[in-house]
Amino acid sequence: MKINLLELCLSPDRGGLELYVQKCSHELQNTFNVTTVIAKDSQLKSYLKNLKKYEFKRSIFNARLLAKIIDEEKIDILHLHWTKDLPIAVLAKLLSKQKPKIVQTRHMTMTRFKSDFYHKYLYKNIDAIICVTKAVEKQIIKFIPKSVRPQTKTIYLGVEEKPFMNQSEQNAFRDKIQADDKFIISIIGRINEFKGQHLLIEAMNLLHKKDLKIKAYIVGNPMKEEYLQGLKNQVKMLGLEKKIIFTGFSNEVEKYMQISDCVIMASKNETFGLVTVEAMMNKTAVIGANSGGVLEIIDDNKSGLLFQSGDAKDLSKKIEFLYNNENLKTTLAQNGYKKAHQVFNHKQQFDSLKNYMQNEVLNDRS
Repeated sequence: MKINLLELCLSPDRGGLELYVQKCSHELQNTFNVTTVIAKDSQLKSYLKNLKKYEFKRSIFNARLLAKIIDEEKIDILHLHWTKDLPIAVLAKLLSKQKPKIVQTRHMTMTRFKSDFYHKYLYKNIDAIICVTKAVEKQIIKFIPKSVRPQTKTIYLGVEEKPFMNQSEQNAFRDKIQADDKFIISIIGRINEFKGQHLLIEAMNLLHKKDLKIKAYIVGNPMKEEYLQGLKNQVKMLGLEKKIIFTGFSNEVEKYMQISDCVIMASKNETFGLVTVEAMMNKTAVIGANSGGVLEIIDDNKSGLLFQSGDAKDLSKKIEFLYNNENLKTTLAQNGYKKAHQVFNHKQQFDSLKNYMQNEVLNDRS
């Protein structure tokens, strides 16, 4: 008999976390009976057209509605991803007759102790936390008191290998985005201050002064329009309008990766860095900040390059280093591709997730 699984995400956004929810909903349906619950204003709707799903407004007062869904669908495991959904998930569990196991995939860092009554009560009612890096698992162990700490396990996020464009297809895409014959840099993901797009602009300004033939693409949706406008004003002020292009959201990120000479992960302290792994899987050299989960992805000077987190000058030096070392760029791309296949494999990740939920979460009687 199949396990009944509920995927919960009431975030309205469309970033890596939210897209991972839709990936779970699709990938796990062959093993489990999957029901997905999203917010009414969720941008995930178009990704879940053929799946069983419910929609309601994100509010703690809708915990009773979630409990009703749990009971109607006879949910065995509730799998959540957005930390802000913890209270509604726990309350729904307590209100339900089914009393499902609660599993959280922790995508974000934990930076402070959860020893107050409120957090202790929440974590007491959670059965397991899946951590996307070993660093996150260490934080969970450090900050959640042992008496209420759920079981933990690190399962790296995985990526699928996308079809590779042939040379003529690459040339056509380069023409489409007017990449010309320049050295191409991409920074891909949600546009906000944490992701560090401003660092790339500062680095590009330093490189522009050296008259290097480099063009950068900033691909993604803004969290706040004011921040995006600030970046565009910065680009205009520096006279870099032809050097730095804002593409907005794109369904062709793998194409940007494949025609790029390198992909940048500039986040100050990225929990994991899925875009970095995706770039590696697309045989593109990567440069990332030397902090957070990126340290578990990039082996410096082997599968990519690391720059000093928050330091635009150091970032510009690493870009220039690749610009002047074609052989190194090729070697880093090859090694990165190999590591992505070995460690961050899509099939391997979901096999681990399925086995963990079936054999450890449901069988845990603690």
